[in-house]
This record gives sequence, structure tokens and C-alpha cells, in this order.
Amino acid sequence: MTKMISGFSKLTKEEKINWLVENYFDNNSNAINTIKQYWHDDKKLQQLHDDFIENTVSNFYLPMGVAPNFLINGKEYAVPMVTEESSVVAAASLVAKFWSTKGGFKTTVLGTTKIGQVHFMFAGDTATLERYFKEKKIALVAATASITKNMEKRGGGILDIKLVDKTAELENYYQLHITFETKDSMGANFINSCLEAIAGEFRNDAIEIVMSILSNYVPECLVRAEVSCKIEELGVPNPQKFVEKFYQAVKIAEIEPYRAVTHNKGIMNGVDAVVIATGNDFRAVEAGVHAYAARSGKYTSLSHCAIDDGVFKFWLDLPLALGTVGGITALHPLAKLSLEMLQQPSAKELMQIIATAGLAQNFAALRALTTSGIQHGHMKMHLQNILNQLGASLREKEKITRFFEGKTVSHAAVVSKFEEINKR
Repeated sequence: MTKMISGFSKLTKEEKINWLVENYFDNNSNAINTIKQYWHDDKKLQQLHDDFIENTVSNFYLPMGVAPNFLINGKEYAVPMVTEESSVVAAASLVAKFWSTKGGFKTTVLGTTKIGQVHFMFAGDTATLERYFKEKKIALVAATASITKNMEKRGGGILDIKLVDKTAELENYYQLHITFETKDSMGANFINSCLEAIAGEFRNDAIEIVMSILSNYVPECLVRAEVSCKIEELGVPNPQKFVEKFYQAVKIAEIEPYRAVTHNKGIMNGVDAVVIATGNDFRAVEAGVHAYAARSGKYTSLSHCAIDDGVFKFWLDLPLALGTVGGITALHPLAKLSLEMLQQPSAKELMQIIATAGLAQNFAALRALTTSGIQHGHMKMHLQNILNQLGASLREKEKITRFFEGKTVSHAAVVSKFEEINKR
């Protein structure tokens, strides 16, 4: 019997759940209990969450932690982080405190330009199209006046419109390449509305509009975060050897794509956790960042290291299109609380905080990799997850945690110790 259904979106939440349980959970009442267990008792709050997306049946929780002791451009921060991965928050906290005694993190916003494009086909003479574009350019901007009015009051709006010939790569393909400043808004809806208005004004019988859409590749919406100190101030055993191995690890990530992907994933552990906590779009950030990492035609490290005249320097540049007003940032209670925790940052300030979280995470990973190894700290943090999976009691958790103090943690070793305790 088919499980296909029409009109699912029109069912009530209870009806959706009943249909799911009947068709995909073999009428298991435990499935219903689990789904409803994560509903908010506050019906108004639950309705708010239900309205974020379509066909909601429950809420999917992720832990929210805080990494204190970040010193960024002389200002102190406690940084909210939402992630399911063990050791991310601990590593960020440790590194934040480490660098707070060495001048902290320095950040600079290198640009805030965002991009949208109108993609179209034109089979005629290029010179004719160029004349038409020049004639229409003022009208294209004017077509967005009602949309851009409020944004312009805040110092934003359309920066420029260019005609780009892409016919060498795809027959008859051209685009209008439009740059925007959206201030504290991420600006996706604003940009897309402008693009559609521009496309409507630009089209004629010879121009076929294919689509109008913003780009999540924002190489000119860029922020730099860095740390530096004298080598002897690093406070580690044999600091010269430490920085040399650290430098080599970064250089390997610059030339070896297999390593670079994992290297950059570590950066994104910190970045995504704060992006999610503040209600921003982590998929857009991920896509834009990884495109930037491959901008040379080869995927490479986002972070870089230098050792000059006895000074260690570590930095990264990240393209980050973020918002602190509008969207989920203005609706989700914890996203709003995260921004309040960060002292109500502007979009520029949030770029700097998030880039710093990424750099801190990368420093923590490289320091572990080039000294004790990544698994020692990670598996120690992962121990509680393993014990929870085994259903260990509080007494068993305490006993096993004490046993593994100073020892290497592995899943097999934890299971073995758990079984040993339960055989007695």
C-alpha cells in the first residue's frame, strides 16, 4: 500500500504526527511521546517555533553553551555557541583565555559589499545590448526606489550595476551584476526584491530573463581576525619548536586540499556555532566561505601563519554576510538573547566576533594536533556521550570518569570498562 499523501500541509499537527506514526513508526506510541516531549509548555512560544518552517511536528534541540574570556579589539565578550560537537566550546574558551593575556584578538572589517545577479539570455549583437544597458541604467535604479528608500536612510542600498558578458562560457548568456550595502541586515529579501524589480525594468522582447537571485559568494564582504605575540611569550614548553610545527601544519593545509578541508571544517566549528546562536544562515555562510577557500582554483587553508623577527602571527580572512536585525534574529528568543549577550553588536561587529571564534577554534585544533594529538582532548569530552549511550548510572559515570583520568579514552575501552563494572 502506498504511503504517498496529498494535502499533508493542511493537516493539523496532531494529524500529521498520527499519519507519520501509522505509516513510518508502526504505530509505536514511543514515537509520539518522543515527538511531544520536545514541545514547549508555553503554547505561544510553541506557535512561534511552529511558524518558522512548514509541516512542523516538534522542536529539535541543540545545546547552547557559552565561551567566556574573549578579548576582541580591547573589548570583553562572552560568546554564545550552539553545537552538538563535544570539545568545541571548551576549546574556544581555553584559547580565548590563553590569548586574553597576550593582547587578545585583533579584527578588521575589510569590506561589507554583497552581491546579486540578474541572469539572462540575449542572442543579438553585444554592442546593441551595451547601448541598451547604458540607456536603462538610471531607470534600473529608479525601479527599486520604493524598496531601497528605508535602506538608503540607514546608509545602504544599491552601490553599482554592471553588465557582464559571459557568452564565452555559455552561448547568449549575460548577467547584470549588482552590488549592495545592507548595513545591519543580512539583506537576502531586500536584495532579491531589488533584483526582481530591476529584471522587470530591464527585460524586453529580445532579452529572456532566466532568474534573479542574490549570491552567497561574498568575497568583498570580508573580515580579518588575528593574534600575535613574541614566541617566548606563548607560554608553552620549547616555544620555538612549537611555532615551527604550527607553521608547518598551516603550510600543509595551504597546499594539500585533503588536509585543507578538515582544517577549514575546524574553523567552521567555531563560526557555525555562533552563526546559529545568533539566528543567522549557517548554510549560506558555509557555502560562501568554502567558495572563498577555492577562489584560486584550488581549495586551500582559510588561515595563515607567519614567524618574523621572533614574532608569531596567526590570522584568517572570512567572507561573512550576517545580520543583527530582521528575520529569525528578531524572532527567536534565544537568538535575541545571544545578541544581547554580545552587547547588541552591529553586523560589522558580529562579523568580527564570529571570525574570532573561527580563529580560536583553529588555533586550538592545530595546537592539539602538533602537540598531544587531537583525540586525547576530544575523546575526554566525548566520554560523557559514550556513557549516556550505554545508559550508565550516575555512580557508574563517576567511577568510569575517575578510571580514565590521565588515560586515553576510546569507545571500545569505555564499553569494556562499563561491562566489567556490571559483571561484578
